[in-house]
Amino acid sequence: MSSVDVIPRRVNSAKIAVGVTFAMNGLALAGWLARAPAIRDGLDLSVAGFGLLLLCMSGTSVASIPLAGPLVQRFGPARAVLLASMAEALGLALLATATLLSSVPLAGLALFFCGFGTSTWDVAMNVEAADVERRIGRTIMPRFHAGFSLGTVGGAGVGALASATGVPIGAQLYLTTAVIVVVQIIVVRRFLPHVGPKPGTKPAMTPGQAWREPRTLLIGLILLGFGFTEGSANDWLAISLVDGYHAGDTIGAIGFGVFVTAMTLGRMYGGAAADRWGRVPVLRLTAVSAAAGLLLVVFGGSTPVALAGALLWGIGASLGFPIGMSAAADDPLRAAMRVSVAGSIGYGAFLAGPPLIGFLAEHFGVLHGLLCVFAALLLGLAASHAAKPLPG
Repeated sequence: MSSVDVIPRRVNSAKIAVGVTFAMNGLALAGWLARAPAIRDGLDLSVAGFGLLLLCMSGTSVASIPLAGPLVQRFGPARAVLLASMAEALGLALLATATLLSSVPLAGLALFFCGFGTSTWDVAMNVEAADVERRIGRTIMPRFHAGFSLGTVGGAGVGALASATGVPIGAQLYLTTAVIVVVQIIVVRRFLPHVGPKPGTKPAMTPGQAWREPRTLLIGLILLGFGFTEGSANDWLAISLVDGYHAGDTIGAIGFGVFVTAMTLGRMYGGAAADRWGRVPVLRLTAVSAAAGLLLVVFGGSTPVALAGALLWGIGASLGFPIGMSAAADDPLRAAMRVSVAGSIGYGAFLAGPPLIGFLAEHFGVLHGLLCVFAALLLGLAASHAAKPLPG
């Protein structure tokens, strides 16, 4: 068999493995976010207190991302993903235990592990996805992120079913932990081979060089704006439906499921749209959709209208992160560092979002607290021109 036959097969195998990895990442996140009201009640926290608890995860995520670039560049995406996914699994197991024991300190420790796992896993799998995308020769990054969204749909579905049938949150999270461990140990073996730097040679790019690049910083602002738009729904949509519309926990989980399903659809077809019309116009169009959906959720006045808003919000939030990651990884030699730096800025959304919306919700109600998402959308729009592909 010739190398011409082997290489496409290897790339196709890596493509499937990366898609599964994105799905597992989404499942790990959504599996507990869909049950956020139950976790909050189990820990006996207020809305603002729960927002501060989420800061344990978001703060660790932001602090870990600058370390992810050098880690991926030195050891490769496969090893970095394996390490991060095991940390995530440990965090979920500790969160399950914390909820059973009503221990806020243990929950905070659990979210530290989840924060490190989520951010490092995110950078590493996006670097691997960009490598696969380049070898295939067309925009498929949104489809990988659709895999993430499919994972969140699965996680939300499991959460809704568990809530409706009375399955304890602890049992759900322990099961999720076991699935992540088994699947990730298998799939990382299918990643593309990594060739690390030779001993004594300089890296293709240092963190300092990446932090001084205007385009990379602007891409980071795209990730920040659209990441805030996405993360706000992840953290607060279920709670906003429960508290703002006096709905049950099951309706909250269903609303979150509508959001992530819409994100999945947007990511499944967004790559073709970006190839046809360009990254920048597509980013601007999705921002309009997110704004319209947010207005319906906040001012819709009824649960069905709010659910329609969740649909538009999901479509609008679907492409900002994958397009931004593709733009940051345009140059394969510098992809790890640029993705790490842009991601560091983008994850500022996850640092500022939970406590900010929690503070606003405490004073103005959770629905009106979500209006700060408009500022994030404007930021993403202002920086959207930086997503243009590099020449050559």
